[in-house]
Amino acid sequence: MYRKDTLSNGIRVVSETLPKVRSVSIGVWVKVGSRHEPAEIGGASHFIEHMFFKGTKKRTARDIATEIDSLGGEMNAFTSQESTTYYVKVLDEHLPLAIEILSDILLGSRFDPADMEKERKVILEEIKGVEDTPDDHIHELFTGTVWQGNSLGRPILGTRDTIKSLKHTDILQYIENYYGPREIVISVAGNFEHSRLIELLEQAFGKLKRAGTPKQEVVPTFTPAVSVRKKQLEQVQVCLGCGGIPYPHEDRFVILALNTVLGNSMSSRLFQEVREQNALVYSIYSYVTAYRDTGLLTIYAGTDPANAIQAIQLIMKEIRKIKAEGITPAEETRVKNQIKGNLVLSLESSNSHMSRLARQEIYFGRYHSVDEVIKGVDSVTREQVLRVAQQIFVTGNMALSILGPIAKTDLPEDLLEI
Repeated sequence: MYRKDTLSNGIRVVSETLPKVRSVSIGVWVKVGSRHEPAEIGGASHFIEHMFFKGTKKRTARDIATEIDSLGGEMNAFTSQESTTYYVKVLDEHLPLAIEILSDILLGSRFDPADMEKERKVILEEIKGVEDTPDDHIHELFTGTVWQGNSLGRPILGTRDTIKSLKHTDILQYIENYYGPREIVISVAGNFEHSRLIELLEQAFGKLKRAGTPKQEVVPTFTPAVSVRKKQLEQVQVCLGCGGIPYPHEDRFVILALNTVLGNSMSSRLFQEVREQNALVYSIYSYVTAYRDTGLLTIYAGTDPANAIQAIQLIMKEIRKIKAEGITPAEETRVKNQIKGNLVLSLESSNSHMSRLARQEIYFGRYHSVDEVIKGVDSVTREQVLRVAQQIFVTGNMALSILGPIAKTDLPEDLLEI
């Protein structure tokens, strides 16, 4: 069901046939994101993502939206730290037109300077929206705290200053540098005939010939700092976490198990202890972020200013406990079933298959079947979880960011000691 092909110009194509569905999802994954941007043009990847939808030589922005809507399809894009993705999901009968529209956007966009000025205003409003959403903004503050001086610590949207100063020539040069065949993976999942798919992709994307420029990726150094941004809010927003492991690391399933037990569900230790037992928060969760060469395990909580220190202390108590004792046999069984169940349920759409194929190609250069992943999850042991917990939960590998009506001087000096 899985195939890997290469177009005549070097673009890799990974595909999975799903004959029991009536949809097909096509994603063009460009392996460049915010971490590859020079500081002075921070936000360029995301700005470019917006601009690809502003009209081509054949279609206006309205035409693009109307044509996709008339197919009953979905078209969107997103930017991350390490990639920018453009995708379309349509009924299988509309595959040829979906590929043609996607290629028209990516190869035929006009990048009109007047459209760029309009979109600059839109993105500045988007930045304001994040800053006005404390439970979103705190995550940006946290990455900026732990990865100081590195592009991974800068916001994907850029800053007001970098967006205001971004030039039309910066955008065009960035595309010329990084939107070449060697940086592109096309991922397709759904109901299609393989040879016809490759023929359509070759016709649509095979003409792309940019030589491109090698990307620069500097491995960030984790900074074990405490940062507090005082702001008048009803709640204190907290992000507390530590350096994790890279995406392709052999312990990737182990840290997922650790995270799931710690804070990734309603049955997790943090949810039960901090919310259910002590009623200090409404929202608390943990998550793993992984990149090509580094990663984070982050805990988020929103709490009343009067309860902030107690909530953080309870979080640290649970971290110390899991570092000292690991997880129980019952938790080991539950967490494996939870991870496997989440994986299988997430693959009930062609979009999910498409995304999974692309990430595997980008980070591993090969395909991992669902059975192979399940086998990897089943192989996780309590001893491995304890080992990883003891490796990452150490005093010099912990950091804390706080947004809200609290002062740094209010925090105990030993708050993050383990």
